[in-house]
Amino acid sequence: MNTMKNIGLLVLSILISTSVLGQEQESQSGKQKRAQRQYDSFSFVKATEKYEKLADTTVNQRASVRKLADAYIMLRQPEKALPLYKRAVEDPAVPHEYYLYYAQTLRATGDYKESKVWMKKYKEAGGEQDSRTKEFFKNGDLASGIFNSNDKNTLRDLNINTEYNDFGAVELNDQLVFASSRDDGVSTQRLYAWDEQPLMDVFVASKEGGSVEGTEKLVGDVNTKHHDGPATFNGDGTLMFFSRNNYYDDKAIKDEDGIMHVGIYSAELVEGQWVNVKQANVNSAAYTVYHPSLSKDGKHLYFASDMPHADAQGGMDIYVSEVKEDNTLGAPKNMGPVVNTKGHEVFPFIHQKDDESTLYFSSDGHVGLGLMDVFVAVEGDNNEIVNVINLASPINSQKDDIGYYLAEDGLSGYVSSNRKGGKGGDDIYGFDRIPALIMKGTITDAINNKPVAGAKVVLTRENGEEFIEFITEADGTYETIVPRDEDFILKGSKEKYQDAEVTFSTKGIDTQTEVTVDLNINLIPVEDVVVLADLETIYFDFDKDYIRPDAALELDKVVDLMVNEYPGMVIRLESHTDSRADDDYNMGLSNRRAKSTYDYLIENGVDASRITKYEGFGESQMVAIELPDGKTKKCTNDVRCSEDEHQLNRRTEFIIIKMK
Repeated sequence: MNTMKNIGLLVLSILISTSVLGQEQESQSGKQKRAQRQYDSFSFVKATEKYEKLADTTVNQRASVRKLADAYIMLRQPEKALPLYKRAVEDPAVPHEYYLYYAQTLRATGDYKESKVWMKKYKEAGGEQDSRTKEFFKNGDLASGIFNSNDKNTLRDLNINTEYNDFGAVELNDQLVFASSRDDGVSTQRLYAWDEQPLMDVFVASKEGGSVEGTEKLVGDVNTKHHDGPATFNGDGTLMFFSRNNYYDDKAIKDEDGIMHVGIYSAELVEGQWVNVKQANVNSAAYTVYHPSLSKDGKHLYFASDMPHADAQGGMDIYVSEVKEDNTLGAPKNMGPVVNTKGHEVFPFIHQKDDESTLYFSSDGHVGLGLMDVFVAVEGDNNEIVNVINLASPINSQKDDIGYYLAEDGLSGYVSSNRKGGKGGDDIYGFDRIPALIMKGTITDAINNKPVAGAKVVLTRENGEEFIEFITEADGTYETIVPRDEDFILKGSKEKYQDAEVTFSTKGIDTQTEVTVDLNINLIPVEDVVVLADLETIYFDFDKDYIRPDAALELDKVVDLMVNEYPGMVIRLESHTDSRADDDYNMGLSNRRAKSTYDYLIENGVDASRITKYEGFGESQMVAIELPDGKTKKCTNDVRCSEDEHQLNRRTEFIIIKMK
């Protein structure tokens, strides 16, 4: 006898409840994934809205509570994060870094005594050697430390760099456009007194396989005998804004001390050349306006300036102006004290994807790794900026890191730096932002290979820390985001099933842009389990107890199983009704339905001794039905339901008692 096969067929029931549960979990799982993706793209307000709902459910609750707390820290709302972190650290399976997050949040809310208690717990749990968080937490930058503990970038050299200054690369179709002070072969070089390098021009190079030899100056009227660049472009590549020494119509524009500051200029692409150069109306002979970044829709221009402004914070600040139809600029708006400091904030870059816009910039006024570091601005409610996050190493270094550019897909870009190891001056580096790692798979019945909906899946780190818990969807699948460079144990379980587990590793896959870890876990059912197997649901018509033709087809399968394949199978029948009519009537109706099912099986060859009982339960066991808002209802008395919803309750279930 095939024992495993027999065990597997101890699962025979025509229940709708399993699929309803699966639909409910599917909705929750989708919300979990969307919340995580919004979190990873700095959309923390939208992420908190979803995590707030998920934290009140039974699905993935612990993970949702943790991420909700993290998101509130990103939004600089430690008072909201504190009770959530407290709730998180009460879980014995919480990752130990949350002891640190809780300690830091306690300190941010003024409870220094309790903060020391949890800092000690963090260290005792191994926090002193935690390379993922050690670097950032030593300077107290909690938000940056939390976000960058999972965010990863890889850096690569570009062969367009020279011994001169090369920086500010942006993509334009299949080319890179950047500023460079490289020797362009002219007989007389004009040197910049500040660093003794030639003055800058705007250059272009092939984005794929670009080289120094293949680099040439931008065609048109952009480059002059003064500093030109870097540049920014609109979405279709026909409008350009760029930095230039204040030089227009062959005239140098200087302040009262004879200094030629930098301004912003525009140019248009006409027949392959950049012409029609105009000076921006925000320029001034008295101060600097530079480093423009144009939004993809062409409606807003971000730039840096030391202009006298009512909201100026000091040094260079980041501003934004509306771009009008004639390409003139509206009144500059200072980006405010969360972005701007008494130091210098320069090289803004606005990344726009769909309806989301994210501001990146360089600063020496915020806490960083060295001189200029690249930061990202975090928006709160009403689109106001509430926090900034340091992008960490390798984007940032101990030297100046500027000119950040992120491609539209958010997976690659460029940053400029004078860090150690470069060719000279500022160099341009490409980077790949490695997206969140997706782990997904399916939980199936080990014997009949059917999907198991509503199974609990627990992901545990190698050291025993529980990372996340979630539930399989209607088709038995699961999907979640996991960290890289770790070893895990994945455990699957469901009531009256034997637990199963699989070990896997996310180490050594950092170079891939997106990875799917496909894990199929086979659960082996045990006796007396009720799950949907090979049969479709058997339903009855309203107020009827006869066997419908569609039900007869399913009952014929039961007959075939019991008579031909599994002659030792013993079952019990349970029938149910909807809630219409009174309780006593429905109890009698369900008994008659159970009897009709019993009679059909006996008449078609099943021995009566193999059906231990046939019983009606009336309207006492209503099916839970999911509503569009995620809640559920049962079609009990006084609950309005459609005919299709009532139909779900008029059913018969088969319970396998034994095989012998």
